[in-house]
Amino acid sequence: MKIRWTQICVSIALVFSLVGCSSKEAAQTQDHADPVQRGKALYEMNMIGDNKAPGCIVCHSLEPGKNLVGPSLAGIATYAQSAVAGMTAADFLRQAIVEPDKHLMEGYPAGVMYQNYGKDLPEEDINALVAFLLTLK
Repeated sequence: MKIRWTQICVSIALVFSLVGCSSKEAAQTQDHADPVQRGKALYEMNMIGDNKAPGCIVCHSLEPGKNLVGPSLAGIATYAQSAVAGMTAADFLRQAIVEPDKHLMEGYPAGVMYQNYGKDLPEEDINALVAFLLTLK
């Protein structure tokens, strides 16, 4: 079997580029056909977006009853289904991200959650986060 040097060079370059990816770049290169996996990767980042906004995991746990700076997101999809009459769970979650003070949960004051996700994150990232949050029933 004859291996070409160009194939080896391309393979080495690919390995180095993957190893050198930051978590942000890793999420950006994830399969865009699966927004849930992309949303999960975004949720797990400490900092997201070009403006280095705090990642969801910094303030929100996925463990029931484990509240950090913000409430646990365990069961958030179920909660979102009936949080606001006439609003879909997806619309509620989207609004909770881009307008965090719109529907405050009891015990959490206004202005604590980062206010600029709607400006700092591309629509694709917000959609992916919503898709992931909708799996948390």
